[in-house]
Amino acid sequence: MTNKATILYIPHGGGPLPLLDEATYGRLNNYLRGFRNSIKKPDAIVVISAHWEESVISITANPRPSMLFDYFGFPPETYRYDYPAAGEPELASRIQAMLRQADIEARLDHQRGFDHGVFVPLMMMYAEADIPCIQVSLSDSMDAAFHIRLGKAMASLRQENLLILGSGYSFHNMSVLMSEANQASQEKNRQFEDWLEQTCSDAGLSETERERRLADWTLAPHARFCHPREEHLLPLQVCYGVGGSAAVTSFQQPIDGLITSAYQW
Repeated sequence: MTNKATILYIPHGGGPLPLLDEATYGRLNNYLRGFRNSIKKPDAIVVISAHWEESVISITANPRPSMLFDYFGFPPETYRYDYPAAGEPELASRIQAMLRQADIEARLDHQRGFDHGVFVPLMMMYAEADIPCIQVSLSDSMDAAFHIRLGKAMASLRQENLLILGSGYSFHNMSVLMSEANQASQEKNRQFEDWLEQTCSDAGLSETERERRLADWTLAPHARFCHPREEHLLPLQVCYGVGGSAAVTSFQQPIDGLITSAYQW
C-alpha cells in the first residue's frame, strides 16, 4: 500500500550551521527546500530529533511551543531565530494512545520547545511555519531494537497526510567533525555509509534481515567510530519502524570531507 505520509531521515547539521553556512550545506539545504514542491503539503509534522531523550517516551502537547536554543558559542542572531509553528495536541494524544496500545509507556509534555533538530531543518523545508508540528522523544535506553518497535507502534500514521521527520546525523563522531577529516577517517566513514545505504535501500533484503541489521547496527563496519554514541542514528530506526520497508530514495552529501546520508520511505 502506498504511503500517504512522507517518512524522512535527514542530517540536520551542527547546531545552526545550515542556516549560517550555505556554502557548506547548500546541497543539503536545497534537498530539504525541494520537498515543498515534490510532496503534498502535510497536515502536520512529527519530528523525532536526536536532541531529546527521556526515560519515558514523551510527546510535545503545547499548542504554542517555544524555542529551545540547545547549542553554544554561535553568533547572537542564532539565539533570536523564531519558528512559530503551532503544536497539535490532538495528534500528540493519539500518538500517546498508539504507544500505550503497543505497551510502550508514553507521556505528554506541555513545556518543551522546538530544539534545533526541529527548527533548523523546518526553517528550510517550510519557512512559513504554517504547519502544526509535534516532537516525539527518543528513549534514553539507546536501544536500537526498541526504537524500531517505537516506529512500528506509530506505523498507522503512514496512512495520514503527515511528514514524519527523523532528524539526526548519519555520521556523528564529534572529535572528527571538529577537526580536519583525514584519509583514514574518510574511509571508515565511507564504509559505514555504504553499509547503511545498502541496509536501508536494498529491496533485495528481506524485512527480517533489514530489521536485524538496523537493530544490530554496531556490527556494521566502523560503527562505533562513526557513532561513539548513537542518539543521532536512532531517529533512522524509528523512521524504518514506521515505514516498514526499503527506503524509496536516498541522498548523500559530503560535508567537510565526510559523507552524510538521508533516506525517504
